[in-house]
Amino acid sequence: MITTLILLAALGLAIVMAIAWAVERATGNAGWADVFWTIGTGLAGIAFAICPAVFSSLVPTPRQIVLAGVVMLWAGRLSLHIAMRVSKGHEDARYTALRGRWGDAFPIRFFAFMEIQAVCGLILALTVLVSALNPAPGLRAQDFLGLIIFFVGLGGESVADSQLRRFAADSDRRGGICMDGLWAWSRHPNYFFEWLVWLAYPCFAINLDGHYPWGWLSLLGPCFSYYLLAHVSGVPPLEEHLLRSRGDAYRAYQKRTNAFFPGPQHLLEEHTS
Repeated sequence: MITTLILLAALGLAIVMAIAWAVERATGNAGWADVFWTIGTGLAGIAFAICPAVFSSLVPTPRQIVLAGVVMLWAGRLSLHIAMRVSKGHEDARYTALRGRWGDAFPIRFFAFMEIQAVCGLILALTVLVSALNPAPGLRAQDFLGLIIFFVGLGGESVADSQLRRFAADSDRRGGICMDGLWAWSRHPNYFFEWLVWLAYPCFAINLDGHYPWGWLSLLGPCFSYYLLAHVSGVPPLEEHLLRSRGDAYRAYQKRTNAFFPGPQHLLEEHTS
């Protein structure tokens, strides 16, 4: 049953990302891919949270209901945020750079890239499945800790996105570097808090009494999320774009502000200057 569920989720994500490729072909804006990826990963996560109980003709456990709820909140907020940004017609600089790099091969290479994204979404969604299969009865203190971490991550990412959105809307600061609020502590606080969301799932999945060793696989979610955000598709291409467009001003920002984890470098610099 679980194997069938995983295969269906994999097929569903592959189809969703194929649709994302078709939308890019129709609109010329690859940014819509991020909207489809978030929705597809969210739907897979919700299915992984609820379907193990449904397929067994059981009532979902409190943990499974909570997991479905947090995945829905994550996917709903993030997909809406990205859709609002993309609907303005501006393509994400990372995708524009890929267009230039891939040239005439962009359509076929972008399709392959979309299917790789489907695999990434499945890996992250499996974190939810491992959490949902935890046999521990009821909700434990760990589960509430997971909820706290999740809402700190969701709230922090929302605040970071809002601060950047207000900065971008200020015509007097257009072309500058956002260092407002959370952006003074991290060059990519939205990515940091997105990673924090995935760090919540091991709290739901792991049983410290050793009765559910599969729960430790949930650590794959935050580890994989960090790898993607900090080293692959998040920070590196965006930093490359900002260095090209902001030059020395961004290099100065890099010297005094952490790339990912919030840190006090800027405060230390101001104190010693």
